[in-house]
Amino acid sequence: MIKLGPAGNCDKDIISSVKRLKVLGLDAQEVEFTYGVNLSIARAKEAGELAKSLGIELSVHAPYYINLLSEEKKKITASKNRILMSAERAHFLNAAHLVFHAAYYGKLSRQEAYSRVKEEIVDLMAEIKKRKWHVVLAPETTGKASQFGDLDELLKLSKEAGCGLCVDFAHLKARTQGSMGYDEMVQRIKHEKHVHSHFSGIEYTAKGERRHLVTPENDITALLTELVKAKVDITIINESPVTWRDSLKMKKILEALR
Repeated sequence: MIKLGPAGNCDKDIISSVKRLKVLGLDAQEVEFTYGVNLSIARAKEAGELAKSLGIELSVHAPYYINLLSEEKKKITASKNRILMSAERAHFLNAAHLVFHAAYYGKLSRQEAYSRVKEEIVDLMAEIKKRKWHVVLAPETTGKASQFGDLDELLKLSKEAGCGLCVDFAHLKARTQGSMGYDEMVQRIKHEKHVHSHFSGIEYTAKGERRHLVTPENDITALLTELVKAKVDITIINESPVTWRDSLKMKKILEALR
């Protein structure tokens, strides 16, 4: 199954957005805590119950201010607190996946960075289990070589730590300078039970991701063709500047492919 939906609200707030998604015929939404966790528990419960009743799959994106490899311990602690605050809201939203950008390598080797991120995520998962929150941590593939999170790292992390992952196809394109095609991306993830993902157009430089763009139709067709062919069970959250409109564009192309 392929589920489609936007990053952020397609209406004035989370409640009206979920209702509108149902009318639009979309299946999912990612609740964005970009600059801070600004949703009350009561509101999260209300939105979660509504989304469940309407068959809308919710996920959460934690704040951008996260670095589990900071040289300052207080920043690591603050990062983990932001993830846990997001996880609490995700639980009450009935959101299965909590997406976040895990870290920057800094001065660490890739091997040391991996070990430390794994340690922090295992610790976070233990705390989430202790609090009886039902949410899967999903570190995201990142768009710059300076950031922890290439596809190899996250597939390995998912297997070894037991967490999930979020595959951002646009980030992978930027991170590999376009050398990794959608066919290779899909082949690498097709054996996952379910894939949570992001997609959009992307502008990038030699250093990687610069900004998200409106999703080109030829890119949509190329990706969806590979996903349909491989029969991947996936949720695709669109992160273009026109998120829900591009989600509808993807829906139209998907229906034509089927």
